[in-house]
Amino acid sequence: MSSPGAIGVFDSGVGGLSVLQHIRKTFPHERLIYVADSGHVPYGDKTPAYIEQRSHTLTRFLVGQGADAIVIACNTATAAAVASLRDTFSIPIIGMEPAVKPAVAASKSGVVGVLATVGTLESARFAALLERYGDEVEIITQGCPGLVEQVEKGELDSAHTRALLERYTAPLLARGADTLILGCTHYPFLAAQIRDVIGANIMLIDTGEAVARQLQRRIHSELPQRASGDGTTRFFTSGDATAATRIMSALWGDTATAQTLPHEFL
Repeated sequence: MSSPGAIGVFDSGVGGLSVLQHIRKTFPHERLIYVADSGHVPYGDKTPAYIEQRSHTLTRFLVGQGADAIVIACNTATAAAVASLRDTFSIPIIGMEPAVKPAVAASKSGVVGVLATVGTLESARFAALLERYGDEVEIITQGCPGLVEQVEKGELDSAHTRALLERYTAPLLARGADTLILGCTHYPFLAAQIRDVIGANIMLIDTGEAVARQLQRRIHSELPQRASGDGTTRFFTSGDATAATRIMSALWGDTATAQTLPHEFL
């Protein structure tokens, strides 16, 4: 049996912790390393080339820390960088994409709404999803500027956050959507607030659990001799470590002491 590796996870900020929670449940004994690129958040208004460059920088850091599998816990970064990361690194690279397929299967009204960042909605990967499933149901997209920033600040229950949620969900509900896709890893942390706005009869779908299952399949098939780790979780940020520790601990549900990335990765 080989020596233990680690699972590296990165996001534009703290939103990927929603995915990390599912990974921890699936892999209780693994060593996890999480990077919040909060010094560069949000990715949604950055160019694909910029996001690709940051994704390679963060992956190099995680591999240097011993990661032998990487999860891109960000829809926008997946769209911009998953192909080139897989070309560059010979380890399992698992990406995210809005869960259109299960949403299409779940919808009774035949109308599915997608809440996502502008970067995700404008990506070629998302266009391909729409082309694949758009004939089966009506898919309505809604960019959500500002929501990522509210989660990054820890303002989950503020009046401004609620106003944004009301603004972004209203047109989807008006068109008859009975299923809403949380197309950004930050948004599951707003699920309770979204539920309060849209009511109990609309289905919310996020992809964190499915990503953890896919990671499990990839590790079992590609790293069969891999040993379990020590069950620790380390947190890094390219932003302010004190602020990141406060926000991450609140979202993670336990103490999450963030370290600042080394200078060459900032």
